[in-house]
Amino acid sequence: MDFTEIDREDFRNLLGEIGAVMMPFGRFGPEKFPPHGIPIMDLPPEYLEWFRERGFPKGRLGELMASVTEIKAVGMDSVFDPLRAARGGRKSVRVRRNKRGDSVDFES
Repeated sequence: MDFTEIDREDFRNLLGEIGAVMMPFGRFGPEKFPPHGIPIMDLPPEYLEWFRERGFPKGRLGELMASVTEIKAVGMDSVFDPLRAARGGRKSVRVRRNKRGDSVDFES
């Protein structure tokens, strides 16, 4: 999609749709990030680029992921900030390895 040819209302509707879609499968799906997975707007750029190289899923999910990839590629990730704020902030995709206060045994 060429964002230079999209009008303001269509872009607003596209952002609303993107904000409502969660990743339904894979590394950032509900199995690893219960209960619904990661919002597609919070998927890491590297993950989206992987799909760009190998092919996005078929259907509307793939179209929306391609749009998110394009938006992030042109440096406009901040356009998702109001959507994130409405959902309580950015969903972290970082895996926590050690909680604070836990001891680590380096000798074993």
